Amino acid sequence: MNILKNFEAIFVITLGLACGANYLADGASDTASASAAPAGLPTVAVAAAQPSMPVVVVAAKRLSAAEKRQSLIDEQNAMSASRAAAQTI
Repeated sequence: MNILKNFEAIFVITLGLACGANYLADGASDTASASAAPAGLPTVAVAAAQPSMPVVVVAAKRLSAAEKRQSLIDEQNAMSASRAAAQTI
């Protein structure tokens, strides 16, 4: 029984050390990149040089309450029909 408690303690300590090391490593990379960038070059200019991210705009009308209800009924009917078809196979 003591062996299991020791394994639990070792696991918790290892987890804590791993989290601490990860935190320190993340902090070190932030300071290293900040000190490596020249002072005269703004970060915005570097970000603007990268290709822009494509943006998807969905323009559709909202369904009314009656249309939503009908859509849910149709979806339930389709699901029950597919279940019935799967049971007959």
